[in-house]
Formats: sequence, C-alpha cells, structure tokens
Amino acid sequence: MFDSLRRIIQAVNAAPDLNTALNIIVQRVKQTIGADVASVYFRDADGQLVLMATDGLNPAAVGMVRLDDGEGLVGLVVERAEPVNLEDGPAHPRYRYITETDEEPFHGFLGVPIIQHRRVLGVLVVRQRAVRRFAETEETFLVTLAAQLAGAISHADASGGVSRLLQEVGGTAFTLKGLSGAPGLALGQALVVYPPANLDAIPDHALPPGKVEAERARFRQALAEVEDDIRALSRRMSGSLPAEDLALFDALLLMLSSDTLVEPTLRRIGEGNWAPGALRETIRDHVRIFDAMEDAYLRERAEDVRDLGRRILMRLQSDQPQVREVAEPTILVGEEVTASHLAEVPTQHLAGIVSAKGSSSSHVAILAHALGIPAVMGVEDLPVNRLDEQNLVIDGYRGQVYVRPTGHMLEEFERLVGEEAELAAGLEELAALPALTPDDVHVPLYVNTGLLSDISPSLRSGADGVGLYRTEIPFLIRDGFPGEEEQVQIYRQVLEGFAPRPVTLRTLDIGGDKALPYFPIHEDNPFLGWRGIRLMLDHPEIFLTQLRAVLRASQGLNNLRLMLPMISDVGEVDETLELIRRAHRELAEEGVAVELPLIGVMVEVPSVIYQIPQLAKRVDFFSVGTNDLTQYLLAVDRNNAKVAELYNSLHPAVLQALAQIVDEAHASEREVSVCGEMAGDPAAALVLVGLGVDSLSMSVGSIARVKAVIRAFSLARARELVSTALGMEKAVAVRVLLNNALEEAGLGGLVRAGK
Repeated sequence: MFDSLRRIIQAVNAAPDLNTALNIIVQRVKQTIGADVASVYFRDADGQLVLMATDGLNPAAVGMVRLDDGEGLVGLVVERAEPVNLEDGPAHPRYRYITETDEEPFHGFLGVPIIQHRRVLGVLVVRQRAVRRFAETEETFLVTLAAQLAGAISHADASGGVSRLLQEVGGTAFTLKGLSGAPGLALGQALVVYPPANLDAIPDHALPPGKVEAERARFRQALAEVEDDIRALSRRMSGSLPAEDLALFDALLLMLSSDTLVEPTLRRIGEGNWAPGALRETIRDHVRIFDAMEDAYLRERAEDVRDLGRRILMRLQSDQPQVREVAEPTILVGEEVTASHLAEVPTQHLAGIVSAKGSSSSHVAILAHALGIPAVMGVEDLPVNRLDEQNLVIDGYRGQVYVRPTGHMLEEFERLVGEEAELAAGLEELAALPALTPDDVHVPLYVNTGLLSDISPSLRSGADGVGLYRTEIPFLIRDGFPGEEEQVQIYRQVLEGFAPRPVTLRTLDIGGDKALPYFPIHEDNPFLGWRGIRLMLDHPEIFLTQLRAVLRASQGLNNLRLMLPMISDVGEVDETLELIRRAHRELAEEGVAVELPLIGVMVEVPSVIYQIPQLAKRVDFFSVGTNDLTQYLLAVDRNNAKVAELYNSLHPAVLQALAQIVDEAHASEREVSVCGEMAGDPAAALVLVGLGVDSLSMSVGSIARVKAVIRAFSLARARELVSTALGMEKAVAVRVLLNNALEEAGLGGLVRAGK
C-alpha cells in the first residue's frame, strides 16, 4: 500500500491544475485502499466545506454540495482536526444524509483532515458499502497521504484554495495572500520572472498575431542545436564509457526527434503559446507517463526527459533579450524574485514585487523599501504560470495581491492609489525639516544604502548621513573581488557625497543570503555559518585590502565610522581591531596620513546582548541589526515562507532584548542606533524612540514616513506607549497598540492603504 504513496504524490505534483490533482487523488486512493468511494472536500473562504472531487459518489454533486462549518461527519473531522473512523457512518448522531451525492448504500466511513500551517484545508474521505471499521494500516496510509498532500497540492501547478479554483473557471477576480514585504499600494501588469532552465517556473505567454511560424522555427532551431550538443557529448565520452552506457545518448536523440515530443509542442505553439510554455506542457505530459510506470527503471527515465527539456529550454532562452521592454507600470512576479530580476524592468516602470518565497527581511524586500515600491512576499500557491500580463493590484501593507480586479473593486483601488500619491507628495515637504519631537528631542535619521545612485535621493530626503553602507554590494555586482584602488574610488564617492555628515561603512558581510558568485559558500545552515566577520577573519588578505581602502578613502574628510557585522564575542573584536591598527600602520609607513575612525559593532547575535559592558571598553558605538537579531532570537529563518509569520520584530522577547541593549549601552556611555528594517517601520520606529534609541537608519523611501511620526509624538508619549508595549504578551497586541496610536494622530495612512 505504501509503495503507492510516492507515485500518488508524484502524479499530483505533475498535475497541470488543482482540479486534475484532486481527481488523481480520489481515483488513486480508491484503487489503493479498495474503497467504494473516495472524496475530497475543501474549505472555502467562508468556512464552508465544498465537495471538490469524488470517485464513487454522484459526479454531478461536485461543486454543488456545501456543508456549513461543523456540519455532518466531514464537519466533525474539521472540528476535531483528527481522523474519524466509523464502522457505520449513518448510525452516528452527527451523520447527515445528502440526496445529491447518492450516498445511501455506504456505511464504513473514514475521514482525515488535510492540514497546513495549523489550518484545516479540507478533508479526505473514503467510504465502504460494508459495515466495517477501516483497518489501522488504511487509516495510517490516509493520514500520511493527507499530510503530504497539504504541501504537494500547493506545489502542483494549481491555483490554490477552493474559492480561487471556482472563480478562475469564469476568469473573474481572485485574491492571493502573502506577507507584507514593503509598504504601499500599486496597480500594474504582471511580468513573470523565472530562473534559467527551470521548466516548472516558465509561464504561459500568448504569441502576437503572425508570430506562430517564427516561434515554430525558433523551437526547431533549438532542437537542432541540442542534437548537435548531444552528438558532440557522445563523441567526447566514447572513449570513456562502455557501449551500453553510450546508448543513453542514442535514446536522447531518438526522443529529440520523436513525434511525441516535437508534434505536441508545435501544436501548442500553433494554439498560441510561446515555445517555452508549449515545451513545458509536452515535457510534463511525458514525465507524468514515466512516473506512473510500475517498473522502477522506467520511472527513473522521467529524469532523462526532464534533462532533455532543460537542454532545449536553455537554447530557447539563449536568444531572448535580458531586459524585456515595458511601457507601463509593471509588477514583477516569480517563485523567487531576486535582486538581479529588478534589472529586467526600467526603474520608472517598476511598480511592485510579488514573490512566492521570502519575507519582509529578504534582500529583495529590503531593495523594494529602498526603491519605495510595495512588495508582497511568501505568497503560497502562487500560480505564476497563469499570471503573466494579468492586471494586478498589490497591497504591501496587508500582504495581499488582487488578480484581475474590475468594477467597483478596481475603482476603489484607483482611489486608494491616488490617496497614496497625495500622501507621498505631502511627506516630501518634510525633507527640509528636522526629525524633532514636539518636546524638542532630535532623533537623527540616517539611510541604509549600498548604491552610489542612492546618494542624491538620500540627500534630497533630508537624511542626516549614512547609518549603514553595505560594502558587499560592489562585491556582489562584479565577477571577482574588487582591488584596493577600485574600492578606494567607491568609498571615496560615498564619503565625499555626504561630507561632513557621518557615513557608517559596514565591513564586508557576505554569507547567509548574500553569496558572491565567484566565492560560493555551500552550507546546510548558512545563517548560522561562515558569514560576516567570521569569514573576513579567516581571509585577512581580503579583509586587509578592504580596511586599507576604507581608511585611504576617508583621508581629509574624517566622517568615516566603521561597523563590524556578525560579532558574537569579544575575541573577534580584538582580532579585528588588531587588523585595523595594522592597516593604519601600513598606510602610515607608506606616507598616507589618516585618522582612525570611530568603530562600532552590530548587535545581531544574541550573545552580544550579554557582553555589551565588555565590548563597550573596545568600541565606540553599537548598531542593532534587527533583521538578524529577530531571526536568531525567535529561531525563525526570515527567508522561509513556511515560518515567516513567526518572524516579528515586535515580539515581546525582541522588545525586551532591545530595552536591555539600550540600557546596557547607555550605562557604558555608548550610543545605540538601529539599522534593521524595524527602524523604517513607522509604528516600530515609535517604539524605538520610546526605548531611548539614539538614532535610526533605514531605506531612503522610509525617511519621510518615520520623520512624520517623530514630529507628531513627544518623547514622553513614546515612552508611555513603550511602557504599555513591554507589558504585553503578544506581538499582534503591540502592533494594534501602535497602529491605533498612529490613527489617533491622523497618521494611519503610514501603515495602511489610503490617507
């Protein structure tokens, strides 16, 4: 029985849509268990249980039968969130007979919940004509299958929930739910981005009129090029492999020229889909056939088909332009939108970002903040194949995406977008004003940046300087480590551009989610691995080059502050300080006179919280990186969408940690800044000011919003709110407290759509 489990999951994963996936489930389950009926019920947005697929009941009842929450035996399964196994279902007091299903002959009942992230998505049910309780092995099989289906269904090429499935049949609007990545509201057309040679990520794309033959020719050319590649590979390997292994290349060539591969793809192109999308469907059909085979050897051939599909796709993609032309507001959509994808759309046309992976502290979400565009991250069941060129509205405040909005819904969004523009225009007037509370407390606001192009916008925003310059960005966009002279030029432009305002340069912080293409790091848990100062101390030749460049760039300006990332103990600081002094001595010996800058450490690793008095004897300031500090305190991978909802910088433990950091640092006469994304959140910034944080650093797009909050709330009022927040037990209660305070001050538009 359990040998069938893997094949069922594979078939579901390969299904082209949710409806097909559900029908595969009921057919295979009924066959495997030997039941008389197998059915799947899903909960819709209103909590009703809808019969979505069945093998054994009246097929006309699919989509028509709806049970209220808690109704019938299926409702009992949802209520208990555990299996219900009955030898005679109709004899149970909760049983409800439904005439539309023609279920009268059935007695044995077994229902198991399909649960994902603690939420019951639906119920998998099997029925038997006989009066009997299903065996323990049958129940265990169904429980195991349901647990895997919760994830497998979401990874099928499916639309997701019941409501969306029903709505998409009519092509009407539907809503996707994710996490807030960057605030704001935007309307635009979806542009699906995808990694190279990834067939599963390829979207459908309609061909313009008259382009069918050209697209067919492009596909045939790709086939010819792949054929040449395989023949060349076979020749190269002929001296190393036995004849029976070389036969694999002959098999690939046969597949490449077979009518079952070529003709269906050409037909799909003729129906109006572009070559990559047509190829995706053909390869998927072939893989599904192999996956369903009983013979283990033949099942493994499915991977050969996938490999062939990837080879053809690579050829098709090689002749595609890297930058797609757009002339209207565009929203990037993808399984995992990356920083490099942003370059595919001119900045003036980029309206927003929607990604199936990531969270508010993902690198691309941080860039969205910097660009001032909304982002929705961690969208489960994102139907990327169906979204290309669709009209979208994204709400970055609530983490929602609205697909194909029309009528009154569209009118309301257009009104809100207009109000957003008015709010932004009003905030621009704050640029020339200081970040001063009504009781005359100045809170310096700095920018987080890593791009030279940010200098002018940052200065126009009224920023007091740079609180975090990410020196890794110049490293990320090159093919190799930049030399000392090149680094001097980059850092000098930043320091000169902001002089005499302070500029805090963070030493190279690679690792984690910031890998260099020419210095790959492969680790099981990169966020707990070789990154930041750990890597630099292990490679002093790279570190000393950067330190020399930073010191040289500051000559005569004296506005440099140096910050060390990923510090976990005083020993790392001692080693780093020795390297800084060494670089300083080397420059002095070469006749380059520079002053040693102020040096600080980032508070990201929880161990530092308990070593602040010791570290204060060695460094001049502290800067809290709330992104990583929150991640480590809560044991939540901030880029993992499955647990991203647990990541919350307003968690009571995070607030308590911040309070301790500020108190300890001030007791040691050291300043504390916050340079994580928390500083750019208007509500969270109110907490930070109340805690006594000396300065805040954020993306340039957040400066005006945070300044508006500071100018509206006295320090005394901020302290009152913090006192209340520190006594709360849940992050959601803290968020409500702060958002309500902003609403009362007339600043609700800073944390929601509209003014």
